[in-house]
Amino acid sequence: MKKIKMSLAWQIVIALILGILLGSILHYSPEYRDALVNNLLTPLGSIFINLIKMIVIPLVVSMLILGIANASHGSNVGKLGFKTILYFEIITTIAIIVGLVAANVFQPGAGIDMSTLTQVDISKYQETSHEVSSHSHGLVQTVLSLIPPNFFAALTSGQMLPIIFFSVLFGIGLGSLSKETKQPLISVLHAVSETMFKVTHMIMMFAPLGVFGLIAATVANFGFSSLLPLVKLALLVYGAIFFFIFVVLGFVAKICGFSIWAIIKILKDELILAYSTASSETVLPRIMEKMEAYGAPKPITSFVIPIGYSFNLDGSTLYQSIAAIFIAQLYGIDLSLGQQVILVLTLMITSKGIAGVPGVSFVVLLATLGSVGIPLEGLAFIAGIDRILDMARTVLNVIGNALAVLVISKWEGEFDYEKQKNYDPKLHNTL
Repeated sequence: MKKIKMSLAWQIVIALILGILLGSILHYSPEYRDALVNNLLTPLGSIFINLIKMIVIPLVVSMLILGIANASHGSNVGKLGFKTILYFEIITTIAIIVGLVAANVFQPGAGIDMSTLTQVDISKYQETSHEVSSHSHGLVQTVLSLIPPNFFAALTSGQMLPIIFFSVLFGIGLGSLSKETKQPLISVLHAVSETMFKVTHMIMMFAPLGVFGLIAATVANFGFSSLLPLVKLALLVYGAIFFFIFVVLGFVAKICGFSIWAIIKILKDELILAYSTASSETVLPRIMEKMEAYGAPKPITSFVIPIGYSFNLDGSTLYQSIAAIFIAQLYGIDLSLGQQVILVLTLMITSKGIAGVPGVSFVVLLATLGSVGIPLEGLAFIAGIDRILDMARTVLNVIGNALAVLVISKWEGEFDYEKQKNYDPKLHNTL
């Protein structure tokens, strides 16, 4: 009798459905809910996310240093860095503008009776936002936060921008050494990065349980009742994200000779996982692996994706702009064009470098809403559906970063069309 083998992607989809069902039952069974959520479901989700966080930094550091060292000349790195940041800033700005236009046109917060909305405790986000605010007062502070006074302290606290800055400098220094001197360390770093990819595959075996725990705990706590008054907001966020993927990124892909559909097909397993967990960290190693196999050179892949993890959060910034206008409409605040421009600029600065912070989009909103006079308390009304919205914006973040690698590779004239032509999804099937 032939044994049926189910792909991990399908296991994750089934875990997602079962988690929703269990969460729905527990939501109306308070006598069992707290014990199961606190002692089983939340720990399952936390274990999986922590396992992923555990490998992200060693992988990013080893891959980034390798990529820079192999790019040889510092001038090449500078040019690549400039092009990468320029591309990210253009796309991120478009994402914020799309969100503002969508919110102003469709007015998701107009006419909603706030007494029908469920309020959620947001104190845990407020504590984190104070830390973010203290490091994000302006462009100068953002630049200063790039330079770590202690690299190992940055590693311990998971501050991605200082880690990236040090890794780039270290890679440039390593690349400038003679071949005999640098080769042993390059071999070690190569072994570390390859080992991390193997560890990633091992951790992915736990993914269905992690997804099950994460979604079941969310649904058990909030149910679907918190979603009903906010359906218009949820539909607008999802609609704007689909628009951005297929129209904006689709146009960028087309003019660069790529197909956004082809990229989505290649990453379908990773997108399922990213959507289920609402975390782009869970798929970071695999995106790097797949984009390299598709034709992006290793040095560019190793450089662009880790930086995109901090600088290219299209889904998050698009959502933040919609949510900000939504809360203003909820309170009947009419933001002027000038205030909306200030909001755009503030979001562009505040959102950099805190991708590893839990509930990052929420934290950024708390840190920026005050700049245009929007009451922070309004976030308590949308906290209940934040996870559902987070799942969609994570998908956009992942697609945006994958496309960025291909665009920068093409821009640098280093994209390997032979690899693209011979790419076989079966050979690079992740899950």
